[in-house]
Amino acid sequence: MSNIDFYFSIGSTYTYLTVTRILDVEKKHQVKFNWKPFSVRIIMNEMNNHPFPDDKKNKVDYMWRDIERRAEGYGFSAKTPVPYPLTEFDLANKLAILGLKEGWGIDYVRLTYKKWFREGKEPAIEPNISEIFKELKIEQKKVMEDVMKDEIENQYQLNTNNARDNKVFGSPTFFVNKEIFWGDDRMEDSISWSKK
Repeated sequence: MSNIDFYFSIGSTYTYLTVTRILDVEKKHQVKFNWKPFSVRIIMNEMNNHPFPDDKKNKVDYMWRDIERRAEGYGFSAKTPVPYPLTEFDLANKLAILGLKEGWGIDYVRLTYKKWFREGKEPAIEPNISEIFKELKIEQKKVMEDVMKDEIENQYQLNTNNARDNKVFGSPTFFVNKEIFWGDDRMEDSISWSKK
């Protein structure tokens, strides 16, 4: 079975499309995606790349409509615009790292995006965060303590450093056999490459 590194940041808008469909794609193509939350914000700042500033309204409007169209094409929905950018970007991604370590990470990421893009509830703040912990039957107080530990911060930094070393510059990115495939629409391309 092929293994593909899946670099993503909760906070990336197009990553909604990927995390919503990735499990079905994984099953259909018999591949394994290795989920790697990282800080795309740090890397983009290093590149002086600031997406969708206020003076690019046409581009922003296009992004929201494009996500709606693409979601519909995949058989699900998106109600845009959603709160953006995130106020608790790092916390959202550190929770993903903790969850992946403890076995609830994928469900957390998918639920977070679902509430963000279908209910307009911003990740890692209320009410999104409490609703997710309740649905996953996770003790919120303990999770919020554990996510602040150095181990989680260190993994977040390691993932970000590895992304940088692998020349990842955006989310979602698929990395396989030293090749980069950037964007939700390149997920299937990464799978084809992994089977060469």
